Amino acid sequence: MSGLAWLSVAVFLASYALIATEKVHRVAAALGGAGIMLLVHASDAGAAFFSEHSGIDWNVIFLLLGMMVIVGVLKQTGVFEYLAIWAAKRARGRPYRLMVLLVVITASASALLDNVTTVLLIAPVTFLVCDRLALPVAPFLIAEAMASNIGGTATLIGDPPNIIIASRGGLTFNDFLVHMAPMVVVLMVVFAGLCRVLFRGAFRYDPERAAAIMTLDEREAIADHRLLWQSLAVLTLVMAAFVLHPVLHYEPSVVALLGAGILVAATRVTTEDAIREVEWPTLVFFAGLFVMVGALVETGVIEQIARAAVAATDGRPEVTALGLLGVSAVLSAIVDNIPYVATMSPIVERLVEAGGGEQAQVLWWALAFGADLGGNATAVGAAANVVVIGIAARNRVPISFWQFTRYGLVVTAVTVGLVAPYLWLRYLA
Repeated sequence: MSGLAWLSVAVFLASYALIATEKVHRVAAALGGAGIMLLVHASDAGAAFFSEHSGIDWNVIFLLLGMMVIVGVLKQTGVFEYLAIWAAKRARGRPYRLMVLLVVITASASALLDNVTTVLLIAPVTFLVCDRLALPVAPFLIAEAMASNIGGTATLIGDPPNIIIASRGGLTFNDFLVHMAPMVVVLMVVFAGLCRVLFRGAFRYDPERAAAIMTLDEREAIADHRLLWQSLAVLTLVMAAFVLHPVLHYEPSVVALLGAGILVAATRVTTEDAIREVEWPTLVFFAGLFVMVGALVETGVIEQIARAAVAATDGRPEVTALGLLGVSAVLSAIVDNIPYVATMSPIVERLVEAGGGEQAQVLWWALAFGADLGGNATAVGAAANVVVIGIAARNRVPISFWQFTRYGLVVTAVTVGLVAPYLWLRYLA
């Protein structure tokens, strides 16, 4: 690698260390690292702000902004209190049952929506129900973020890397359902069992609070019925547009911004109230992280790592597929999986063409599983993780890098470990 490439790696690792150790605020670390990357010309303004593959992913930024505004309006209706009481009553106040219910809802929604949108909607419910039952909220939020990443793996639209893979590999929505979704169901069953072990300290059952919850009428929590129906109408249209993306060809960011604009314009909600729930530090952190990772793409670091990993498999399909799964999981835990998949997909395309036959198609599924599930390994491995941590910090429930990561490493090791024999038995044996 060139001297500039090594320098960009050093800057990235230093910034990542500051984020992981929390010696400085994560936003300051990300912005500082991004600034240095631009200063040393590892990237430039054109690449950082306008490049589709190595710049800030404005689709992610504006998707988050639009959905945060919609959630801010919804919060004023009392619907999250309604859902919190409903969920607690369904679980009969039992903490583990409640966690399973919430992670199943999160994973299911993430298969149809962007996983970031899902956690934005489920997090307010989680805060309220945990407050009602006197439960620590952090374990529930961490579990939901991981469930959103697992559930999003199931479909073409569930996670942004899947869209890139589908475009490059000529894969359809049904291809993902057939090849990815069955295993995702298995992974969710296993994850529900893991939650029982990993978060056992959070399951403190309080009979009195549970009994009090059962006496509540969730319908009384709705504070503004008119605003609720207006908000649900807009949210339904937004979600429908997300699902119909292959037909409508509107980017999710455009849909979210249009929905937010319509909701604010058509209701009595003031602009100040609408943007109060926007997590500005989270948006800025993402921008800095995108610039840093983009610099690694620009200097060829990610591509060289990917090529070296593929070369090490000696062209054998079974070794290539399993090696690709593992390398994708590791790298997606460290860098954002969107630029990683954008860089890796042309290499996989060439390998698939060279291998020929249906057996070579397994490489696409290995890449998708590794990139999507690897995002669970660390606090910055996936967009949903960062958003959840930002929401928690805003509500004075800080989740540290290592608090998330110590659970994430276990979940990633188990889920990726289960995918390996699935790929082998279904495609390679």
